[in-house]
Amino acid sequence: MSRLLAKKLQYQYLDSGAMYRAVALAIGRAGIELQDEEEIAKLCNGLDITLTPEGDSIKVYLGEEDVTEAIRAPAIDLMASTVSAIDGVRKAMTRLQRKIGSQGPLVAEGRDMGTIVFPEAQHKFYLDASLEVRVNRRFLERQGRGECISRESVREDLIKRDYQDMNRCLSPLRRAKDAKIIDTTELTPNEVVERIVRDMKIDND
Repeated sequence: MSRLLAKKLQYQYLDSGAMYRAVALAIGRAGIELQDEEEIAKLCNGLDITLTPEGDSIKVYLGEEDVTEAIRAPAIDLMASTVSAIDGVRKAMTRLQRKIGSQGPLVAEGRDMGTIVFPEAQHKFYLDASLEVRVNRRFLERQGRGECISRESVREDLIKRDYQDMNRCLSPLRRAKDAKIIDTTELTPNEVVERIVRDMKIDND
């Protein structure tokens, strides 16, 4: 939905989740223990992460390497959530995200975009949906990537990640006070985009 919105508005697109997944991949490759926050912070400060639009999708590069597929591996899911709770990682990524944001209007997707990274953003939206619909969406997404996965295991992973994201001390998942809530349970991605564009025009008027 964020990619569709960015394309419709002709804005830059920032997928913060992909950035944290790239960090998790780099940490795993470097063999750094997740408890070694000092080494992780050093690694993050030297990472070169680039998001490049390509058609209706986005390519993620770690240095010169295209890691778009690698960061979507199941093992990266929970690891990325754990890594993103490390202070040094968030500071490094926040600096990079704000640098990207300074280059022009963008659609930023992520748990703390409206609360921490861009608190003065003109428009903020908090998207939600029922658990079962979210499980089904995630299940179909992973099936589409060729993964052999059960719906129940997807459900368990999602519940675990939700709890971890909402109960962490650093930048927990929460709605910005001035964000508009959109329940996407019964909506298609295009319907959500149209709803957001309509709300933005009302605000601008």
